[in-house]
Amino acid sequence: MDLQAYQGTQIVIVGAGICGLSSALALHRKGIRSLVLESAESLRANGAGIAVLTNGWRALDQLGVGSKLRKTAIPLQGVVDISVETGKQRRSPVSKGEARCIKRSDLIRTLAEELPAGTVRFGCQVLSVKTDTSTSFPILQLGDGSYIEAKVLIGCDGTNSVVTKFLKLNPRKIFPCYAVRGFTYYPEGHGLAPELVRLRTEQLYLGRTPVNDKLVFWFVVSQGYPRDANTAKDPEIIRQLTPKTIVGCPKEIVELVMKSDLDSLSLTHLRYTPPWDIIFGRFRKGTVAVAGDAMHVMVPFIGQGGSAGIEDAVVLARCLTKGLNEYDSIKSGREMLMQKLVGEALDEYVEERRMRLLWLSIQAYLIGCLQTTSSKLLKLIVLILMAVLFPDPTRSTGYDCGKL
Repeated sequence: MDLQAYQGTQIVIVGAGICGLSSALALHRKGIRSLVLESAESLRANGAGIAVLTNGWRALDQLGVGSKLRKTAIPLQGVVDISVETGKQRRSPVSKGEARCIKRSDLIRTLAEELPAGTVRFGCQVLSVKTDTSTSFPILQLGDGSYIEAKVLIGCDGTNSVVTKFLKLNPRKIFPCYAVRGFTYYPEGHGLAPELVRLRTEQLYLGRTPVNDKLVFWFVVSQGYPRDANTAKDPEIIRQLTPKTIVGCPKEIVELVMKSDLDSLSLTHLRYTPPWDIIFGRFRKGTVAVAGDAMHVMVPFIGQGGSAGIEDAVVLARCLTKGLNEYDSIKSGREMLMQKLVGEALDEYVEERRMRLLWLSIQAYLIGCLQTTSSKLLKLIVLILMAVLFPDPTRSTGYDCGKL
């Protein structure tokens, strides 16, 4: 398989997750064709819920899928934080405007349905990336032994990204927590208020929020890691293990977990990109760049991981289109000129995203530290930093990534 067999394609995207499909769709809306390589044999539509706040809906509207996805989830009216030990409750806004929890599968399928047929090639595992010494363009080696030379390569292949290895980015750090996520379905309706409820103990951070009138998304973040490495692979073990970690929590929360949809359960170790790696990371080399989790992995304490990846897609397509249009206007076939203009466009994308991602990563990291540390001194320091840096915790949700 090569690009000649996919006539007109110059841009290759690795990974058909949220960011990869969003990037392909953003480019498609700008009239630019891309090829998405996915190692799985079909769309990875498994997984549970994803919080999409005001900034995420703005980006989805730019992709032209916001109205369709709004029909799948109810708007949330706020957040209720509860201390399990004291019973104290605090209500606050969840976002500066719109907030919904949508199913990851709905988001993935909606993005994929908007793409031209053949955009995503399944069963294409990228083993390595290297630079062609004669053209300076990236060459991808695939699992079947074939090679692809791309004009532009965008890595959206997650935390274990092959493209990040090519860029020599630092490995993602492991946060001392793991998260269990799932759905619980109530055929007769759950009767819950349209709000996010979060409960905290010294060892746990858990919550639940309705997706629609019958479906509830829930999560449990616990310190440490399960001792058995096979736990994460068996949903039944996950469902049996999780109630044991939330002993002492309200009965309705335990029942919510016990009644969960087995197919929706997942257990993942939390990983993150440190703020200093976002500041100093070289996210572009030649005509190769990264986006989404391959660029910035966040611990999930501010619910911005998915939305940030969709923002990446909008900004990337906007900048890349400008560079390619400038090249086309010159009507020159010189590859060096294309590399120069595309490189400048990717640099513009990286620099526009860098500070936005820095502040998101700092906020998520600090909140995570509050949840995991037992040191009163460290908690005091973190609270002071939060008060100084993030006096309005919802400010990040008001961000606008701009027009596509």
